[in-house]
Amino acid sequence: MEKHNKNQIWRCGSFYTVAFLILHGFDLVGVEPSSNPKRSIFVLKDSPERQELLQAFNYAQEDSPNCLVDFRKAVTVIKDLKQKLYQEK
Repeated sequence: MEKHNKNQIWRCGSFYTVAFLILHGFDLVGVEPSSNPKRSIFVLKDSPERQELLQAFNYAQEDSPNCLVDFRKAVTVIKDLKQKLYQEK
């Protein structure tokens, strides 16, 4: 699911994980093709907060303040990510 390198770049194939991280301030660097033609890899600028945010995204309780986001912003981020996916293919 992830790769990390010295350039502080993080790659992830999980659409909603990436959307969540963008909603928490991560920058999308690009979208790369995957070895599976039906999937893509999202490239994000990494942050020291990533591990903590992923922990919250995957395991926090339902009403945890770490997981709450503005739904209107979430809709916008999801639309933008889908647009970038279609541009990439």
